Amino acid sequence: MIAKENILAIAKKTILSESEAIIKLIDFLDDNFVNTAEIIFNAKGRLIVTGIGKSAIIAQKIVATMNSTGTPSMFLHASEAIHGDLGMVQPGDVVICISKSGNSPEIKVLVPILKRFGNTLIGMTGNITSFLAKGSDYILNTTVETEACPINLAPTNSTTAQLVMGDALAVCLMEMRDFKSDDFAKYHPGGALGKKLLLRVKDMLEHTLKPMVNADASIKQAIFEISEKRLGVTAVVEDNKVIGIITDGDIRRMLNERDTFADLTAKDIMTKNPKVIKSTDMVVDALNILEDFSITQLIVVDGEEYKGVLHLHDILKEGIV
Repeated sequence: MIAKENILAIAKKTILSESEAIIKLIDFLDDNFVNTAEIIFNAKGRLIVTGIGKSAIIAQKIVATMNSTGTPSMFLHASEAIHGDLGMVQPGDVVICISKSGNSPEIKVLVPILKRFGNTLIGMTGNITSFLAKGSDYILNTTVETEACPINLAPTNSTTAQLVMGDALAVCLMEMRDFKSDDFAKYHPGGALGKKLLLRVKDMLEHTLKPMVNADASIKQAIFEISEKRLGVTAVVEDNKVIGIITDGDIRRMLNERDTFADLTAKDIMTKNPKVIKSTDMVVDALNILEDFSITQLIVVDGEEYKGVLHLHDILKEGIV
């Protein structure tokens, strides 16, 4: 058995080892990296990323990142490539081949074939004198001195270096494409992330009731409207324009302060100049307003037209937070 303090020491040593390996990548960045980014950016075809073993797993992650940030990419397993899958490589495609040693049997078979195809080949390797490095048009150097693995065998530092190099390339390509949040939203329509990027206030109002009373309405009418629409609030309108709101909190405060409200109207107890938002605004922006002002409802107004009420609970139900 290993003592708890030793487990923590091993974990810290591993993280430190990997972080040091990543820092050293900065010294390996040169014109090879610049040329790689420019060639991928200007390519008429796609980016094909291939590898074998743990490098293949890293290749899949790089492909996923590239696809989600505007660079069309495909994963090609190196061993499957030489058994038929090379058909996915088309003229104009750029190929990144990932291999720590750069000398595995599959790589030695694959590299000459890719060169005969005429595709630009970028080798991402930790051995710049390897077969892969010598056969590549450009080299992304991911050399690590040792692995974090205590027996220096299991890919740890090396695969982390590959992953970080791929991320650096992806981020450069995003900047080169002027890739914005709206572009990101196109590729991430699902889940909480997609909703944050795509959901607009008007999308939340489709099944929402629209509580409102006239400025001269009685307090009883205001209470009835708040209760019936079940949003904890009602807009107060005058000449079809929202001039204020009454919340259930306003009603409670009024009842605490007065013995009777027979002589009061909605205009007397409303909150003037309520916080509003347009129906075309993003729901995430509405959420920020609600949080900033510690409120739970927003009046939705387009120009002077009252559209409805957006409630914090409805936003939470959508899973945006």
